[in-house]
Amino acid sequence: MSISGALRRAVIRVLEARDRRRARKAPPPDTREVRILLLHANGMGGTIRTVFNLAGHLAQDHDVEIVSVVRESPEPFFEVPPGVRVRYLDDRVNGRRGLANHFRSRLTPSDETAGHWFTLRTDLALLRYIRSRRGGVLIGTRPALNLLIARAAGPEVITIGQEHANLAAHQPETRKQILRRYGRLTALVTLTQADLGAYRKALKRPPARLVQIPNAVTRLNGPPAHRTAPVAVAIGRLNHAKGYDLLIRAWAHVHRRHPDWTLRIYGRGPRHDKLRESIDKRELTGSVHLMGPAEDAGAVLADAALFILSSRREGMPMTVLEAMSKAVPVVAYDCPTGPAEIITHGHDGLLVPPQKIHALADAISTLIIDPDLRTKLATQGRITAAQYDMSVIGPRWEQLLREISSR
Repeated sequence: MSISGALRRAVIRVLEARDRRRARKAPPPDTREVRILLLHANGMGGTIRTVFNLAGHLAQDHDVEIVSVVRESPEPFFEVPPGVRVRYLDDRVNGRRGLANHFRSRLTPSDETAGHWFTLRTDLALLRYIRSRRGGVLIGTRPALNLLIARAAGPEVITIGQEHANLAAHQPETRKQILRRYGRLTALVTLTQADLGAYRKALKRPPARLVQIPNAVTRLNGPPAHRTAPVAVAIGRLNHAKGYDLLIRAWAHVHRRHPDWTLRIYGRGPRHDKLRESIDKRELTGSVHLMGPAEDAGAVLADAALFILSSRREGMPMTVLEAMSKAVPVVAYDCPTGPAEIITHGHDGLLVPPQKIHALADAISTLIIDPDLRTKLATQGRITAAQYDMSVIGPRWEQLLREISSR
């Protein structure tokens, strides 16, 4: 056994002994205080937007604080909801400080998607914060955080893991630890029924509560889309998972049929330069535009005649619901997981076999040439999106908290 392994086991034994003593004195479960652990609250991703949305709702009846592991931007990109506080554990606005920030995390799975954000410094800060809690609710929002609260939270604390991706999307080591540790959580919340089924099948010892609660769609600024301009829109991080390389290849076929239409891709990320090369290679410079981040998603969607989701994988694509809420018809790859649980093909959107270039081009062209179909899908889409309003989703979280506190 290595020295580090022996030390880790000794620390765990000490914590377990302390937890046994704490358990004997623990008060009844209390959900008045809710703390939501988030990787970087000042970023602009979909998880951040939906966490702020949930925090704002819970703050109506609970003491809510978002605990951000890191801070790299001075101010939050999204408006912090009334009644919600934000705490930062590792301020990196002026760079990573301290020797511990130069060592990789010892508590995060080596292949966790966001593993590069976590360091020895964040390990220590998270452990200090989690162990300081003497009650209330801790909600994790990604595997690294869910695993840590499952292992380190005291017995008085209600621990809820929220899954924003899906089990199959996680890398082998992360998945291995999920299957080993998630049973220690008080509850695990998935976004889709498909992912709920996957966890039920995979977890030999599931948490006391294993439930599906989708994210609530954010209420966007501006009026519904007018759908008159020949513009298609895609919104999301410029990475491999979002499949914009596939979309650009499909758009090359669309452009030959409908040269007056343009595609606007909103987002930033590591694939920007490769996507630009693909656009130039296919001579689509005047037809496909990389727009940068969508500062106002409502305004972006108001100018769109259709929305395209080209993802290889999703948790639950909130951009689809946002487009529906603004009366923008949607074409989406039927990727795992999410789109098929939102869209009924031909009723409130169009589903396309995953990663099929020509099928995506054909579906886009179908909507371009049929304005009546665009109107039909847009009208039904708004009805579908209304089912994901916070007025519907929020009470499901309240019910979960009541059930947990009554156990």
